[in-house]
Amino acid sequence: MDYLWYMSMKRTNVYADPADLAIIKEAAKRRGISEAEIIRQGIHLAAMANRVWDEPLFSRTYEGTGRTPSKSEVRDTVADAVRRRTDSDPGNAA
Repeated sequence: MDYLWYMSMKRTNVYADPADLAIIKEAAKRRGISEAEIIRQGIHLAAMANRVWDEPLFSRTYEGTGRTPSKSEVRDTVADAVRRRTDSDPGNAA
């Protein structure tokens, strides 16, 4: 991800383990990008992994049977859904 066009940046200082910095230096050289870009990518991943969302990931709930369906039940349910969608879509005539 190229952050230079994506957003304005703010300078900050962090402490890093020397072994991690050596890995970053080697990766930057191999990938042909700056060490700073790898660090920015890592910061972005850490920020997204620790973000607290305002709404739940799943807004709908499923009232199931309380047991895990078998492989054949899952396969049959998916096949039925595909058939229903195919049968109801006139652009999918075979």
